[in-house]
Amino acid sequence: MEVFEKAGTAYSGANGREARVQNFLTVNGKYFDNEQLVHLRERLYSISEDRFSMLGALKFKSPGTALALSIFFGGIGVDRFYIGDTGMGLGKLFTGGGCGIWAFVDWFLIKKAARRKNYEKLMAALL
Repeated sequence: MEVFEKAGTAYSGANGREARVQNFLTVNGKYFDNEQLVHLRERLYSISEDRFSMLGALKFKSPGTALALSIFFGGIGVDRFYIGDTGMGLGKLFTGGGCGIWAFVDWFLIKKAARRKNYEKLMAALL
C-alpha cells in the first residue's frame, strides 16, 4: 500500500493521491484558469510523491496583485516585471506604457498573463 505524507497527515493509496491533489488545487486554484485546472488535475495524479512534495516550494504570482500593480504602476512596467515578463516590462518602462495605451490595455490582460506564467512555471516543475 502506498502512503503519502502531507503536512503531518498520512494519505494512503488512491484516496491519498486524490486528497493531496485536491488539497493542492484548493490552495493554489486561484493562480490558474479553469481550463488549466482540468489539465493540472490529470498531471498531478500521474506524478510521483517525491516530485509532488517539491511543488510546495513553488511560489506563484497572484493575478490580483498583478492587476493592482498594473492599475497603479503599469505605466512603468512594474506589473510585467512582477509576473516575470522582463522584456515587456522594459518596453513599458521605456515607452511610458506605450504612451498610456499599453498600460490601459494591460488592465484587461494582466490577470490572464499572470495565470499563464504560473501554469508555465508549474509545467516546467512537473517535467
